[in-house]
Amino acid sequence: MEKSGIRIQKVLSDNGILSRRKAEEAIAKGRITVNGHPCQIGQKVNPKKDIVALDGQNLPLNQRKNNLYIMLNKPRGYVTTTSDELGRRCVTDLMKDVGAKVYPVGRLDRNSEGLLLFTNDGNFANTIMHPSNHISKTYRATVRPEISEEQLIKLSTGVLIEGDDKPTLPASVHVLAKETGRTVLQITIFEGRNRQIRRMCEAVGLEVARLKRVSVGPLKLGMLKPGSWRELTPGELTGLRGSMQKAENRAAHEKSFGRRKAAAGESGSRGRAGGGSAQGAGRTKPDKPRDGGPKQGGRPAARGESNRKK
Repeated sequence: MEKSGIRIQKVLSDNGILSRRKAEEAIAKGRITVNGHPCQIGQKVNPKKDIVALDGQNLPLNQRKNNLYIMLNKPRGYVTTTSDELGRRCVTDLMKDVGAKVYPVGRLDRNSEGLLLFTNDGNFANTIMHPSNHISKTYRATVRPEISEEQLIKLSTGVLIEGDDKPTLPASVHVLAKETGRTVLQITIFEGRNRQIRRMCEAVGLEVARLKRVSVGPLKLGMLKPGSWRELTPGELTGLRGSMQKAENRAAHEKSFGRRKAAAGESGSRGRAGGGSAQGAGRTKPDKPRDGGPKQGGRPAARGESNRKK
């Protein structure tokens, strides 16, 4: 019988100890034990009964955790990670005065800037990042050279970007300013592929000179200064949760519709196959041609042919 409980990665994430990805890495290296024994990825534990240790130190898992939801205006030059082997500046360097461990929700590349969410609520983070939910993200992109009408249409309808086998989903693209040699665009996408905006622009022959995320769902960056962070207001959190719920409902509906459509197609295929058999079974064989008379569907007998056969 499978042991009841909660997966250890989720327990560590919910308690603000390690993100799920970092927890899996620590488990793989044998750094985490449960009741004195090395644990496995996905192992279920009871936080109230089991003793979980990291590097030999018992972890306090029964403490009530206050969930935090924070937005940061990420400056350029910072990598979206909790630590970096190359010694580059990390976004967590800007969050040291938060007073609790929080983790970035999604990422912005080193040369991008703007709205980046942080939380210690694993479920919240997973809902926003899950690709099936299609939560909108809006960016302001400065591209070179000037954009053409053809390029604008391609970005809006979807492009095939290098390394992917599916084109991007339709995006909302508006020209905010057009100057000699450059264009400022507002681009809203509904998925989160790696470096998606930059790769979309590269696919149509544009170079992104500057990229700034200005909103996630209904949440807007506003006038928050670069390098500064603040907690989300109750109203912002309610609006974002509402957007997340709608996205989850839409994803569930699309999945259900896809299953019904597939089932209907399979049923139709069986029906067509069965109908063809029945139709064939009901046919009667054509009468046998008389004495050299013309066969049905065949060529007429040549003159004198029937006499030769007699």
